[in-house]
Amino acid sequence: MGTRDGAAPHPTGRGGIVVGVDGSPASLAALRWAVREGSARGLTVQAVTAWHFPVPSTVGNVATVDDRHPVIAAEEVLASALAAAGVADDTTTVTTTPVEGHPAEALMQLAERAELLVVGSRGHGRIFGALLGSISQYVASRAACPVVVITPQGG
Repeated sequence: MGTRDGAAPHPTGRGGIVVGVDGSPASLAALRWAVREGSARGLTVQAVTAWHFPVPSTVGNVATVDDRHPVIAAEEVLASALAAAGVADDTTTVTTTPVEGHPAEALMQLAERAELLVVGSRGHGRIFGALLGSISQYVASRAACPVVVITPQGG
């Protein structure tokens, strides 16, 4: 499936594509588009799922999503999205990155040196913690690289 990096967001190498994934139809369309575009241009794709505390429930000092740690939940979202998008587990051109932080800020930081940032429009996954409509508007007006916004019908 590629690398999994649970560390804080960090910029990708120049020329890659960063795509926000929350499991919604819009984010799956964005992932499919990003993978096709990356393949056509010979670019790597970094699929990112971010979460922002507070999440729905807590147990002790560890916040959880449906009784799972947010990193595990984020990795499950990414794995499911890659499978739904038809991305092979052995591909080296797609990496996955679960990160803690505000989704828009995490995406923009990861895309600082990317060629493109791709997001879906009007998703609402629980992991992302916000509507992708608001995320897409935020990153489109502030990102350091070009932003492509995909609708579920456009993917």
